[in-house]
Formats: sequence, C-alpha cells, structure tokens
Amino acid sequence: MKRLGIASVLLTCLAIGACSLLPTINAPVLQIFLWGGVDAPEAATVNERMRAPAGYTVKVFAEGLPNVRELLFTPSGDLIAAQAREGKVASIAPDRDGDGRSDGVAILMSGLNGPNGLALRDGWLYVAESDAIGKIRFDVAAAETRGELDRFITGIPGAGNHWTRGLGFGPDGGLYVSVGSSCNVCEEADPRRAAILRYEPDGSNEQIYASGLRNAVDFDWQPGTGRMFATDNGRDLLGDDFPPCELNEVKRGGHYGWPFANGDKIPDPDFGSDNQARIDASISPAFPFRAHNAPLGISFIRGTGEYQNAALVALHGSWNRTKKDGYKVVSLHWDADGKIEQRDFLVGFEKDEDVIGRPADVIEGPDGSFYISDDYAGAIYRVSRR
Repeated sequence: MKRLGIASVLLTCLAIGACSLLPTINAPVLQIFLWGGVDAPEAATVNERMRAPAGYTVKVFAEGLPNVRELLFTPSGDLIAAQAREGKVASIAPDRDGDGRSDGVAILMSGLNGPNGLALRDGWLYVAESDAIGKIRFDVAAAETRGELDRFITGIPGAGNHWTRGLGFGPDGGLYVSVGSSCNVCEEADPRRAAILRYEPDGSNEQIYASGLRNAVDFDWQPGTGRMFATDNGRDLLGDDFPPCELNEVKRGGHYGWPFANGDKIPDPDFGSDNQARIDASISPAFPFRAHNAPLGISFIRGTGEYQNAALVALHGSWNRTKKDGYKVVSLHWDADGKIEQRDFLVGFEKDEDVIGRPADVIEGPDGSFYISDDYAGAIYRVSRR
C-alpha cells in the first residue's frame, strides 16, 4: 500500500545519505525532534513581543506545564489542562489573590497514554487518551478526582503521526472523538482513522460520524445554530503554500477529501488519480487557513462583548515551510451571509523566525478572559480586558 509518512521520509533520506531529498524543516528543533521546549517568557518579553486586541492585555497565567495542550474550565473556576506527552492531567487554581496569576498547580492524573481531549459531565471527568476514552469521578468544589480511571471505550486506533484525540459532548448528547491519520498521506487500513467518531455517552454504538479529515484536532458547536466545526491540518511535502489547512463544517456521513483531495477538491498528486468521483462527492472546507499553519484548538465564544459568537483558533505554527508562518491565535467571524473573516487575536509567539511559544488551545474563562495554552513554553496565558 502506498503510504507517505514524515518519519519514513526522514529515515529513508538519512539512511541513504540523500540530504537533498529531505523535506523543508523550519520549526523549533527542541520540540520537533526532542519533544522539549523553552521556559515561559518573562513579563518584559510578553510586553515587548505579544499583541492582543485594543483594550486587552496579556500575561502569563501559569507556567511549568510542559507540553500543555487542551484546556477545560470547571464550574468552580478551576482550569484543567492535559499535558499530552507528559501523560498527565493538571488542575490549575484560579487567581483568588488578585496578582494576575494562578494560585497553584496540582496533578490530577499521571501515567496516561497521550491525554488530550477533556470533558465534564454529570460529575465525571472524561479524558481522551491516544487509544481509549476514560472517565473518573470529579469533585468540582475540591478540584480533585475520586477513585480510579475507568477506560470505558478501548480499541481506538492509536499512535502514528497524529496520536492526540479530541473529545466533546454534542448538543444531541452524543460523545464525539476525533482520530487523526496515521500518516502524512495514505489510504488507511482502519476506516476510523482520519475521522470523527460518535458514541452514546456510555460508550456504546460506535459510528464513523465523518471521514476524510486528515487531522481534525479539535471541534466545537456554533452557538445558536448547533453546527459542528472542526479544525483540520493539511498534508505536508507539497511546498510552502499548498495545501491549505482547513476549518470544516462537520456533517453526519460527510467525507472531506483526504487523502484524495486537498483544499477545495484539488486532486492530491499521490492519491488523486482515478478517484475523481470520490473527490467530486467530498465536502469543501468552510474556510481555508494558510498552508501549514496547523490549526489546533477551537472555541466559540458564548459570553458577551465584541467576540460573542466568534470562534478563537490556536494556530500552532508551521514546520514544513522555508519561512515560518502561523504561531498565533486568530478569531473567525461569520457575517450575515455566512462568509468567514479571519482576524489576528494574539500575535508575537514568532518574530523574525524566532519562536518563543506555540499556541495549542484557547478557551473562554468564566471571568470573561481568554486562556491560551502553549505547549512549547509550557505556559498558559490570560488575555483580559484592561
């Protein structure tokens, strides 16, 4: 079976000494090759580098959280954070003393297999590992877990290129799980890869809800309409500016093109031939992000203010471009005709090829501020009104 994965390309090129065949690699080396990172930026660096919208200020809210990814607020205002590569889930206390920073960090769970997606429902904390979904009793007032983790869904295809799993309960009460592809581009043996799965809340009735989604890292439902939107990372090794990453409106039974097409039904050079009918039947993106920007976390804003009903998206940043791109948080705004406009929300993680952070998730807090995880600096930022 024809299969093009980044790791296999790199290893082959190194084995035969064909350095000229290596793909363009321009990203923070510590993270790409060593899973490492840097220290959280000092306040002076944040003030100098980072720019939030007019009327907002940005500060480091918590640090010392290597590889922090998905975020979730509890009803009591504690922030739960998944540290995927660390195998941990942490609880981050609110700022009760008014100094602008969290009052402390506690580890809720450790020894997990790539925890990423998080959800709270009926007194249970749900955690998406690479190959399973677990739940554990959660005491909201104490911000503590009780008992042992119950992995009530197992056998999800894990590992491979895209091993983090998104998780969320939809307006219909269903449990949705995103499963990325195992490769850069290939035809998967397991149809549950490059897909979003749906379960009943007890883990029964597994269904492939949508497919052809190379790496739908995160998803959310639009307030008022209940429409489901997911970020999706486009494939690599086709140059600086193609293909686009995507925002997709996810519909039951929909196929979104991968691996046969990229962007707006453009045939893939490796898998597009002889698959025109499948390409024609695929669903085009709702919005194209710039190539290799790597959109990860997405959250619709449900509070009041100028960002109400907009979506915030964390652009993790490129690695497969000659010049870095992305490395910021953007807002998406729908007009009356459904057209989507992208605006910068928080910039400064990358400047003149120097990277001090990589946004991974962004959510709205109960205080009306916005919280952004950075898996490169191991930090969480708070963007709040002045």
